[in-house]
Amino acid sequence: MCGIWALFGSDECLSVQCLSAMKIAHRGPDAFRFENVNGFTNCCFGFHRLAIVDQLYGMQPIRVKKFPYLWLCYNGEIYNFRQLQKQFGFEYQTLVDGEVILHLYNRGGIEQTASMLDGVFAFILLDTANRKVFLGRDTYGVRPLFKVLTEDGFLGVCSEAKGLINLKHSMSSCPKVEPFLPGHYEVLDLKPSGKVASVELVKFHSCKDEPLHAAYDTMEHLPAGLDLETVKSNIRLLFENAVRKRLMSHRRIGCLLSGGLDSSLVAAMLVKLMKESSVSYPLQTFAIGMEDSPDLLAARKVAAYIGSEHHEVIFNSEEGIQALEEVIFSLETYDITTVRASVGMYLVSRHISKKTDSVVIFSGEGSDELTQGYIYFHKAPSPEEAMEDSERLLRELYMFDVLRADRTTAAHGLELRVPFLDHRFTYYYLSLPAKLRIPKNGIEKHLLRESFQDSNLLPKEILWRPKEAFSDGITSLKKSWFSILQEYVDLQVDDLLLEKAAEKFPFNPPKTKEGYYYRQIFEKHYPGRADWLSHYWMPRWIEATDPSARTLKHYKSATKE
Repeated sequence: MCGIWALFGSDECLSVQCLSAMKIAHRGPDAFRFENVNGFTNCCFGFHRLAIVDQLYGMQPIRVKKFPYLWLCYNGEIYNFRQLQKQFGFEYQTLVDGEVILHLYNRGGIEQTASMLDGVFAFILLDTANRKVFLGRDTYGVRPLFKVLTEDGFLGVCSEAKGLINLKHSMSSCPKVEPFLPGHYEVLDLKPSGKVASVELVKFHSCKDEPLHAAYDTMEHLPAGLDLETVKSNIRLLFENAVRKRLMSHRRIGCLLSGGLDSSLVAAMLVKLMKESSVSYPLQTFAIGMEDSPDLLAARKVAAYIGSEHHEVIFNSEEGIQALEEVIFSLETYDITTVRASVGMYLVSRHISKKTDSVVIFSGEGSDELTQGYIYFHKAPSPEEAMEDSERLLRELYMFDVLRADRTTAAHGLELRVPFLDHRFTYYYLSLPAKLRIPKNGIEKHLLRESFQDSNLLPKEILWRPKEAFSDGITSLKKSWFSILQEYVDLQVDDLLLEKAAEKFPFNPPKTKEGYYYRQIFEKHYPGRADWLSHYWMPRWIEATDPSARTLKHYKSATKE
C-alpha cells in the first residue's frame, strides 16, 4: 500500500502543484519522493511509500538500468512476480514485486502486462522512448486510482481523488475528476509538449474470465467435475492458495476479525499457514465493538480456538459519531451503508496503527458479493438472477466495500489484503452452476460453509453463524448502530431541509435525514463531485427503505430462533 501521483502537461509551476500530492501522505508514511521527468519539464511523479518489501531499493518511480526510458509508479502487490521471473528468465534489479511490470511490458506490451499480473494494483507506466503513458487497475479495484484529463491534454493521476481536486490549470471550468475503472488499462500518447491524448481504454479482465496468469501458477491443476466433494475440495485448495500467496511481506501481519464467517476463515487459515511457514511471531487479530456486541463475543471465541494474539477495541456511540466527518473525508463517498460500516473499521485501524506493530492487515472483503452472503439473496427469484446480482456486486465493489476497506486502513498507513478476491478463487466460484451457490436451508453462503465443514479450522457455531452486517454487529442487539446514528442525525437535520433535498442535491438525492447529513459533509469537502457514486447500495428484490440487514424480515426471524 502506498500513494501514487503523477502529472503530465502541467501549465502551472510544479512546486505549487506538488502540494496536492501531500493530500495522500497517509498512504505512505515511510518516505516521499517527488521527481521531474527528464526532457519533459512539465511532467512529474509523486510517491508516498509504505515499505512492505525491499526496504532498501523500493522507492519509486522505479527505473532500472536495462530500460532507462521506462518510469513506473504503482500501488499494490504482484503475487506472481517470482513465478514470472522463473517462466521468462527476467533479471530483476530490485526485490520489489512491481518491477515485473517493466519486464512484462518490454517483453509483450501493455495488454499482456496487465493480464499477467496476479495481484492488486494501480499503476502509471511512462515510456519516454515511444512517448506513451499507460494507466492500469486491478480487476476488482482493490487498489484505488483517480484521474483528471482536460480537453487540452493535461493529465493528473492519483490514488485518491483528494490529490487531484485542487490542481491548478488554465481552464475556466473545474476539471472533472473520476475513478479509473477496475479491470481496465488506458493508452495515452505523450506529446512533445508533455500533454497527452487518450488512444484507447481497454477492459483486460472481468471476474468470469479465467486469468491469463493461471497458466503459470505454481498450484497444481484442479480436478474437473461438479460432484460436491470435488467442488468443496477445490474451494478449500484455492482459498488456501489465495491466503498463502498473500503472506509476502517484510512487515508484521495482522487480521481483522469480526467473528463472522469470512474474517474467521481468513484468520484461521492465516494461523495454519504462518505455522507451516515458521513465521516467528503470533498472528494478531483485531475486533471492534461496543460493550456486549455480538461481534466481540464471536471474535473472542474464534481467537481462543485458533490461538491468535487477540486485541479488542471498545468504542462508544459518541466516539463513533465524532469520527463521522473524518471518515467521510477519507472515504470520498456519501453512501449510507458504506459510511456506517466504515466507522468501526476506521477506529480499529487507528488502534492498530498507534498501538501495535502490525502493518499488513488481512480482511474478509469480497466474500459476501462472491458467495451471495447478503441476507436479501434469500429472496432472489431464481438462482440465475442471484448469480447475475452477485456478478453486479463484484463489478461495483470499487464504489462500496473495497473502497471502505482501502480508505479506512490506508488513512492509518496500513496495507490491506483480501484473499476472497483472488482471481483464481473468484473465477472458479463463479464458474460453478448457479444452483450450487444460492442460500440453502435458510442459510446464506451454504456452499462455502459446507466446504470447510470437516476442516477443523473453526468451531461449528462460527462456521454456521448467520450473517451479521459489520455496521450492526459492532453494537448490541438491543440497539443497532444505524438507530444510534439516526437518533443523533434526527436532531441535526431539519424536516424542511429533507423536504427540499431533491432541489439542493438533484443527483442521488438523499431520502433520509441520515443520508442528508452524510451528503452535507461530503459536499463540504468535495463540492459538486457527487457523481463519484453512481447509486446508493441497497438490497434487491424486497421493499427495503434502509440498507441495514437488521431491518429485513429474514434477519428478524433468524434472530428469534
